Amino acid sequence: MKLTGKIILITGASAGIGEATALGFAAEGARLLLAARREDRLAAVAEACRAQGAEAVHTLALDVRSHAAVTAAVAALPAEWQGIDVLVNNAGLSRGLEKLYTGSVSDWEEMIDTNVKGLLYVTRAVVPGMVERGRGHVVNLGSTAGELTYPNGAVYCATKAAEKALNDGLRQDLLGTPVRVTSVNPGMVETEFSRVRFHGDEQRAAKVYEGLQPLTGADVADAIVWAVTRPAHVNVAHVLLTPVAQANSLLFHRETGSGQTGGGGR
Repeated sequence: MKLTGKIILITGASAGIGEATALGFAAEGARLLLAARREDRLAAVAEACRAQGAEAVHTLALDVRSHAAVTAAVAALPAEWQGIDVLVNNAGLSRGLEKLYTGSVSDWEEMIDTNVKGLLYVTRAVVPGMVERGRGHVVNLGSTAGELTYPNGAVYCATKAAEKALNDGLRQDLLGTPVRVTSVNPGMVETEFSRVRFHGDEQRAAKVYEGLQPLTGADVADAIVWAVTRPAHVNVAHVLLTPVAQANSLLFHRETGSGQTGGGGR
């Protein structure tokens, strides 16, 4: 399936997996709708995508936690950008690595509002148009954390378990339409993920990746582009990918040092 001229909406596109996915689709000649909160970072990604071969790029300063903002942003798209062919629900984060009974309520709310409610808001705004046009593909970013809960990460793992259920439920609800639904579930990926989780603690974040070679954002982007470019009659329901040194969200093989335990997804 060729992507030249197809309209791809990517949330959380200003860094990490979102940025790599934007560049991956740009190389296919797609038209990119890039959404994120950080406008300066988004502008830099947009410029890189143009240089990579994107047919066109349109940016949206958007916080997916706001239902009103998501609805308004999608409704206000210029006519030439309204026919979204692919939605990549990538916006997501983890905050904290603490026992459930001592965790931060504000951290919980940020994760649930972004990872679950944000995914729902964007899906609700975009998918009806796909059904009406008779074409489309939704790619949701899950995690190995949604497959197996790890200690001190219960709420983040719960949000990714919710993503898995929502992904499968959406695929069932779209049965009888041509719209495809895919969950891409990475294990450990070296991005800003751990820095965000530990509220900017660079030293603690670096320990997560000690002694092993994690995935890169480009590795995950490659899986996303692969799933989207399968023939139109093929739906890739789930893609689970990890570094060779990771068996699941609990088990890692490290060559040196112990590293940070837990946090084995995205």
